Amino acid sequence: MTFCAALKVKEGIIGIADTRITSGTERITAKKIEVQQKPGKKHAFFIMTSGLRSVRDKAITYFDEVIEAQDIKFTKLYQAVNAFAEQIRRVAAEDSVSLNNSGLIFDLYSLVSGQLEMDKEPKVYMIYPPGNWVEMSDSSPFFIIGNSGYGKPILERVMNCDVSLRFALKAGFLSFEATRISATDVGYPLDVVIQKRDEYRIIEHRFEHDDLSKYSKWWQEKICTGLNELPEDWVDNVFEKFNQPE
Repeated sequence: MTFCAALKVKEGIIGIADTRITSGTERITAKKIEVQQKPGKKHAFFIMTSGLRSVRDKAITYFDEVIEAQDIKFTKLYQAVNAFAEQIRRVAAEDSVSLNNSGLIFDLYSLVSGQLEMDKEPKVYMIYPPGNWVEMSDSSPFFIIGNSGYGKPILERVMNCDVSLRFALKAGFLSFEATRISATDVGYPLDVVIQKRDEYRIIEHRFEHDDLSKYSKWWQEKICTGLNELPEDWVDNVFEKFNQPE
């Protein structure tokens, strides 16, 4: 499986992705973020994907070829999204039948995030396997693809577009951590990319398990402490029934 999250705040956008790939009994590490940027130009975005690795690699390769061959100059991010979606549909047309015959389904989900020259602000889009897409809204400033169930609750509680990039990165880490603890197919290293609003440059950083293990332990202790400190008057209402006659 996969954990990829895109978070958008007024300061900019953050992408977080695990790197674990499970194939049968084998586990390998592979990057799941594709960065597209042109130094000195107002052109920077990144793509994160969840689904069959072979399908992902083929779609990304086709997309890179189209950009190189035609020297496409996108001015708004949705144009890049449409171009990538077209390549996803191309791969689906080529491979869906053989995948189905092998008992597999075409299930590539993608997050495309960034800001180009004519975009008024950073944008985030989710592309579904058929190639259709939706744009992230300020009312729900995050998307997760892959194993989304475990990491979503904390982001729903704390994320809004007014928090800082630093806060968003910490929330994203805890969302990944919740997923990693609960899902054996999500794991380190953890890749992070950040693009600030109106800055057409993306920075990348990779965290190994040892880099963040003490913060994981700190969070675990905070959860236990908070649970112990949770008021118990409502709990008393339950346990008092042991003192009542039958």
